[in-house]
Amino acid sequence: MAKITRINPWHTLLVGVALLLAALCDVSAAAVEEERRGTYIVHMAKSEMPERFEDHTHWYDSSLRSVSGSAEMLYTYTNVVHGFSTRLTPEEARVMETRPGILSVLPEMKYELHTTRTPTFLGLDQNAAMFPESDSMSEVIVGVLDTGVWPESPSFDDAGLGSVPGSWRGECETGTNFTKSNCNKKLIGARYFARGYEATLGPIDESTESKSARDDDGHGTHTSSTAAGSVVSGASLLGYAPGTARGMAPRARVAVYKVCWKGGCFSSDILAAMDKAIDDGVNVLSLSLGGGMSDFYRDSVAIGAFAAMEKGILVSCSAGNAGPSSYSLSNVAPWITTVGAGTLDRDFPAFVSLGNGKNYSGVSLFKGDLLPGKFLPFVYAGNVSNVTNGNLCMTGTLVPEKVAGKIVLCDRGINPRVQKGSVVKAAGGAGMILTNTAANGEELVADAHLLPATAVGEKTGQELKAYLFSDSNPTATILFEGTKLGIEPSPVVAAFSSRGPNSITPEILKPDLIAPGVNILAGWSGAVGPTGLAEDNRRVGFNIISGTSMSCPHVSGLAALLKSAHPEWSPAAIRSALMTTAYTAYKNGKVIQDVSTGKPSTPFDHGSGHVDPVSALNPGLVYDLDTDDYLNFLCALNYTSAQINSLARRNFSCGANKAYSVNDLNYPSFALSLEAQTGGSTGSSESSTGSTVVKHTRTLTNVGPPGTYKVSITTSSDSVKISVEPGSLTFSEANEKKPYTVTFSAAASKPSNTNEFGRIEWSDGKHVVGSPVAISWT
Repeated sequence: MAKITRINPWHTLLVGVALLLAALCDVSAAAVEEERRGTYIVHMAKSEMPERFEDHTHWYDSSLRSVSGSAEMLYTYTNVVHGFSTRLTPEEARVMETRPGILSVLPEMKYELHTTRTPTFLGLDQNAAMFPESDSMSEVIVGVLDTGVWPESPSFDDAGLGSVPGSWRGECETGTNFTKSNCNKKLIGARYFARGYEATLGPIDESTESKSARDDDGHGTHTSSTAAGSVVSGASLLGYAPGTARGMAPRARVAVYKVCWKGGCFSSDILAAMDKAIDDGVNVLSLSLGGGMSDFYRDSVAIGAFAAMEKGILVSCSAGNAGPSSYSLSNVAPWITTVGAGTLDRDFPAFVSLGNGKNYSGVSLFKGDLLPGKFLPFVYAGNVSNVTNGNLCMTGTLVPEKVAGKIVLCDRGINPRVQKGSVVKAAGGAGMILTNTAANGEELVADAHLLPATAVGEKTGQELKAYLFSDSNPTATILFEGTKLGIEPSPVVAAFSSRGPNSITPEILKPDLIAPGVNILAGWSGAVGPTGLAEDNRRVGFNIISGTSMSCPHVSGLAALLKSAHPEWSPAAIRSALMTTAYTAYKNGKVIQDVSTGKPSTPFDHGSGHVDPVSALNPGLVYDLDTDDYLNFLCALNYTSAQINSLARRNFSCGANKAYSVNDLNYPSFALSLEAQTGGSTGSSESSTGSTVVKHTRTLTNVGPPGTYKVSITTSSDSVKISVEPGSLTFSEANEKKPYTVTFSAAASKPSNTNEFGRIEWSDGKHVVGSPVAISWT
């Protein structure tokens, strides 16, 4: 008889519990490891791929498997980067960097958005005959990386446009609330990129956000229609800024690449979009976003823009909205066109009238039931709140019993301007006056508030507070005046527009130029109201918003115009034409004003000046650049071979016996960074008898008729003498090149943070080729 082995049930139970605990521990450990993972962009030296691999993607996969058995590639890149993006732990990333053929393993960066009358203001309407016929214009494709597009907007009507350009290789991707039929002969491409975003923040909630190229935010529709929107008559925002809306290049085609979501814009997605845009065949790329300041080989936008430049694509980026602080710029690589913001000659006045008989000017885009025709009680938010920062009118901070039926004065800052009005309305307030603080000075930005409201400058705000605190029964009302044109002075540099000097390479002056970026009317998403607030149920076809996000697509569209007129021009030549023809003074001769100070602006504020597209069409001469020039520039920055390879995707070694100088980059502007205490300088210089001598070389290319150009030099002081050799240049044929040398001689050092400015102009009597000069002691 076989022996029966009895199984102890308690033993079975214990074994089961042990196995369960082990499994739970494994799951827990895996969860902890997953939490520690971050997204990394792995740059590979493609030339070092072993022969056993037939395809570079197989090599990438093998390299990844050697450090992680579970990690998956989010994207593989072909044009902008040789490499891929993936999720790794910090330890795995460090191991990956030691593998053969790995140039760098860089953590992902998060980028943020830099959030009608314009064509007339820029002179495009009066000079339409100077620009190319629609056939050549309609061959140009503007790619926009942003929050997507609202394809039903009339700004993307394709009436009158011919077939899609034969050079186009892109597509219209389907997704949530978006099909191929949403594209047409105007909006010829639409893609979305979310793998990097979802890897970091989890799956997109498709009940609140379209996982497609559809724009649920409005920003992307606004920027793309600003650059190349079709002509739309009868456009306005709630009756404000009425007239015909049109993009800068209304016959150009549009391709949108959605890379920005509710949680931000992630560099792995941005690189993937730029990679596709290059493949698709765009001619211009517009990016109204930024992510702080990094060395170029670490900055995904700079890396992608380098590859685009090599393919003849001009990349236009917003300078940032961190002004008026110095050193606040984003997107400062010299192969990127960096755009600051100025105002238009249009305003939306809404006056504050006080019970003491005084009146003050403000701005507003409010449309709705007006205040009663009488003065209402007027209170300061800080006095009708239950918290210490009640002056800011943040959610839930106002006491309804103290606010009901009154006009509330709120301080600008922290939360969105339109949200402050919503908070006042929710507390029962009848209206709001929003005052700037020192951070914004006298800059006025109009908003489509949910209740009667106006925005006033800091000085006015101080006077309103003085009245509130001194009068026993303060009263006020708000009077709305609609749209006013012919505002002077205009343009002025916006206070929010980010400023130089350039913190990465001080020898490259940035921003490059300014363009309209305040109170700009353009297309809008049908998914969101003009304020963007959840409680705003209004829907509009056009909206008025502000930011360098708005100025960037102006330049993108103008670059498309120049590309259609001069298809042979390089991105550097197009940018040069826009920069050297920009204006820095009003018709009365006074320098463009900086609204943050009320004083003349400087090249650190406006770069080369305000864009003038009519003059840019025929600049006479240009400063051209090619890939080799930029590679030599990277050598001058003492980049290693690996760093250059990460950026330029090639083996390139700087010559050991060759002298490289940042000062020799053929840039259309000049910047010197001198040492404050010692009188030394960055870059190549000669020092003798306590003075500093710095030389810059440049080469001009003739793109106009034959002629002789003579140089003129202006400076703000005699502390630095500027000389140019030779003093005249004669061009006898098109595309002829002539070099010249500028010598800057500083007699003595200056205190730290001292700045001086000047200008170098070449003219043949018809064309003026201008370059700003900025000298700083640090």
